[in-house]
Amino acid sequence: MANLCGVILAAGESSRMGRDKALLPWPANQSEPAPSGSATLLSAHIAAVMPFAGAVVVVVGQNGDRLSPIVTACGATTAINPAPERGQFSSLQIGLSKALALGYDSAMITPVDCAPLEQDTLALLRRAFDDALACERWAVAPHSNGRNGHPLFVSRELIDAFLAAPSTSNAREVKRTHRGRFVSVPVTVPDLAADMNTPAEYEAMIAKPQTGLG
Repeated sequence: MANLCGVILAAGESSRMGRDKALLPWPANQSEPAPSGSATLLSAHIAAVMPFAGAVVVVVGQNGDRLSPIVTACGATTAINPAPERGQFSSLQIGLSKALALGYDSAMITPVDCAPLEQDTLALLRRAFDDALACERWAVAPHSNGRNGHPLFVSRELIDAFLAAPSTSNAREVKRTHRGRFVSVPVTVPDLAADMNTPAEYEAMIAKPQTGLG
């Protein structure tokens, strides 16, 4: 069984949202997050990942002062991206480096601006990842409506490929290079690949029932 570390990417500026996406109320029917941050999108992601990972790393940027107390309260570990303006790939590299430093050889990666999946769906993906490793594959991603989504489960081989790529690269290029090592797992999540980058996208997400979402 893979020795998994969860990696949550939450260092973005959320400029299009107008407020930190990690602090959006979640579950979505909460009008305001609890004072402790226990009803935020970030805390929901940590709670979703925890049962499947030995540790959870949250990559933060200039928002670290706001997010670190939530990360600590939820039992996760903070990794700081000192220059998040370099883009999400820099946060991915920092998060994966932290996972390796903590002694983990694989990772379960998700950006904070997508909806957490339900435990049954994540358990399906975790089993599929262990099966994929046995077949010398490197990654598993959920798949719905013709598109892959998150979380992405990655082996040590793909972690090394991400870390070896130049900082000017991006995750899509690295994944394309190794696409033959990927397994897509069908799930019943209609808006699997939907991000929440703007208030309109967030409102659209919470307005509809989502099978398979937490």
